[in-house]
Amino acid sequence: MSDSLLIIEDELLLGKEMQRRFVKQGWDVMLADDIASARRYFIDDGLQPLVVLADMNLPDGTSLDLLDELRETTTVKGEWILLTAYGTIPDSVRALHLGAHDFLEKPVDDARLDLAIQRAARSARAHRRLLNESANQAAKNGAERFIGRSERAKETRHLLRQIGQADFSALVLRGDTGTGKGLAARILHYGGPRAEGPMVEVNCAALPDELLESELFGHEAGAFTGAKGRREGLFEQAHGGTLFLDEIGEMELGLQAKLLKAVEDRRIRRVGGNREITIDVRIIAATNRDLETEVAANRFRSDLYHRLSVFQIVLPSLSQRLEDIEDLVTAFVAEFNERTNRKIETVPHEVWEKLKAYHWPGNVRELRNVIERCVLLSEGNSLDPRWLQLGSSAPPPSMPENGNQIVFPIDGSISLDEMERRMIEEALKRKRGNVTKAAGLLGISRQTMRYRIEKHHIDVSELH
Repeated sequence: MSDSLLIIEDELLLGKEMQRRFVKQGWDVMLADDIASARRYFIDDGLQPLVVLADMNLPDGTSLDLLDELRETTTVKGEWILLTAYGTIPDSVRALHLGAHDFLEKPVDDARLDLAIQRAARSARAHRRLLNESANQAAKNGAERFIGRSERAKETRHLLRQIGQADFSALVLRGDTGTGKGLAARILHYGGPRAEGPMVEVNCAALPDELLESELFGHEAGAFTGAKGRREGLFEQAHGGTLFLDEIGEMELGLQAKLLKAVEDRRIRRVGGNREITIDVRIIAATNRDLETEVAANRFRSDLYHRLSVFQIVLPSLSQRLEDIEDLVTAFVAEFNERTNRKIETVPHEVWEKLKAYHWPGNVRELRNVIERCVLLSEGNSLDPRWLQLGSSAPPPSMPENGNQIVFPIDGSISLDEMERRMIEEALKRKRGNVTKAAGLLGISRQTMRYRIEKHHIDVSELH
C-alpha cells in the first residue's frame, strides 16, 4: 500500500506537476487547491496523510490556520511541510510552534524538496509506530484488565479510570504481594495523558542501595569502579512518561532523601556528575508495607511519604473479593489455552469448591500460577483438580482471645493485612464500636484508626 501525500496548492499547474512527480516516486497523491477542499479531505473523508505539502497562503485562508484548526479538532498524525514565496519570521515561528516539520521558501529545487519529503516521511512513520504501540499497550492495559464483579473490584476499576485521566505528579499503590500493583500501574500509565511517553519500571528491593542510586540517576564515566562510560538513569529514560518504583518501602533512608529532592525539584544529578538535568516524570510507587507505620518507626521519610501520597489506591486482597475467582479463572484459562495451544473448556464443580474455599495468601498471582499449572498438566478438555495442589483449604485459624492479647498463627496462613483487619475489628467489638476508645486500645490516633477502617471497608455499625 502506497503512502499518502496531500498537496495543497492553488497554482494549478504547479500542483499538477508536483502530483505527477510524487506519483512516479510511489506516493498516493491527493491534490487540493484551497482550504475548503483540503478541510473536506480531513474532516469529511477522514484522511490522515503521511505527509502534507501545503502552500502557506491560499485564496480562502492560510495553511497555518488550517493546521491549528485540525490540531484542536482531530489528531494530526502526519508531518506538514509549508511552502511560501515570501516567508516571514513570525510565520516560521508559528509553523514550528504548531508542529510543522519544515518551512521552505519558494522556489524550491526538486532535490531539496525530495529530501524534505523523505525526512518528513521517516519522521511520520516513526511517530505512527509510537502511536500504534501506545494504542496496543492501552488496549492490553485498560482498566477492564482489573478483572472482577465484586464491589471492591468495581471500585478499584473506577478509581484507576478516574485517577488515570489526571496528569498527577505522584501516587502510591498499596496492597499485599500478588494483588496486581504492577497491573494497576500500567493501567494508570496507558490510560492517561502520558500514554505516548515511556513507562520505566524498577524493583527497589531487587538491587543493592549503591546500584539502585546509579540505576535511578545514572552515572558519569569514572564515578565508581567499573563505570567506564556515561549512563542515563531511569529518571532520564522515563522523561515525559512514568517511573514505576515497586517495593519503595525497601529503599534506604539516604536514597529516599535524594529521591525526594528529584521529585520536588524535577531535576537530577548523575552519580559523579556536577550538572543538574531537568526531568519531567510522573512517579507511581508501590509497596506491600504500611508506610504510615514505617514513618512512625523512622524507617521511611515522612516528607517523602507525604510528597508521594498525592493519591493512594489500596488494592484488595483476593480473600476480600472471593466472588471474583470465577471471572479470574475464566480469563486465566483462556490466556493459557491460547499460549500453550490447549483446549480446556470445563472447570469441574470440585475445582470451583476448592478454589473458593482456599484462603489465597499469594492473592491473584498465586491463583494465576495455579491455573497455569492446571492447564499445562490437565489431559483432555477439563481442568484436573489433582493439579491444584493447594494444601489445606481450611480458612485461616481463628484468633483465641487471651486477656488483652490476640493470638495469630505465624505459619503463613494469614496475611499481615488480614491480621491488621482482625485486630481493628476485635478492638471495635471490645469497645462496642467506639472508634476513639478502640484507637486508644491499639495505641494509635483516631485519625489513623479511621484510615484503617476505610482501608479494610469495616462496617463499624455491625461491631457495636
